Amino acid sequence: MNKSNAVPKRVSDSREAIKIAAMVGAALVGALLLRPVIKPWQDAHNSGLNPVDWPLLASIVPWIAFSLYWEIQAKNSAPAVSSESKASRSVHVVLTNVALLLIIAPIRSLSHQLLPDVMIVKLIGLAIACAGLMFAIWARRVLGRNWSGEITIKENHELVRTGPYAIIRHPIYTAFLAMYAGTVIVSGQLHALLGLLVGIVAYLRKTRMEEANLVNAFGKRYKEYRDETWAIVPGLF
Repeated sequence: MNKSNAVPKRVSDSREAIKIAAMVGAALVGALLLRPVIKPWQDAHNSGLNPVDWPLLASIVPWIAFSLYWEIQAKNSAPAVSSESKASRSVHVVLTNVALLLIIAPIRSLSHQLLPDVMIVKLIGLAIACAGLMFAIWARRVLGRNWSGEITIKENHELVRTGPYAIIRHPIYTAFLAMYAGTVIVSGQLHALLGLLVGIVAYLRKTRMEEANLVNAFGKRYKEYRDETWAIVPGLF
């Protein structure tokens, strides 16, 4: 692939990221604003958002910040030599966005409260989501021009083993799952847990595909790296 062909692709990817960020942000804000309509509050005189729900609204901020940061940084990624099919990429995008909507959307039939509906629990969840965002940004900066939203091999692709990559092979996925988990804790409801499970499936699928791609690219070097590190969660997986 020459540079003249790569630039339009990066511009196209950037526009796609903007659209995804806008759609996700609008859907999440809309879901929260509709909560008083879909879910009747115990206090019949309370109109608008329940005061205890402000952390749920705040938990959207890390996702919007992540989308905007990714869009800006996408311009600095190296051109791809090879990448997964559009159909495969679409499966991942659909799964991750369905997961996020399940976590946030007030699905009345799945609104059973699994966690205590108290402020301290919600603040813990919000802190985890924000920590996930910071971890994602750190990992993204360390990965540099090797990063891509798709499963790709870049021009002059490097096997990065510094920063969080010294311990975890997919720290950005770790960060995303932490953001999911934090938002689930803020919500505390059954539909949110189901969303987290969908997100886990999405990233386990992508991890398996990406590792096969990297073994093909780096061979023995990547196999040795895989033997010395954890995929997503140290001590677990």
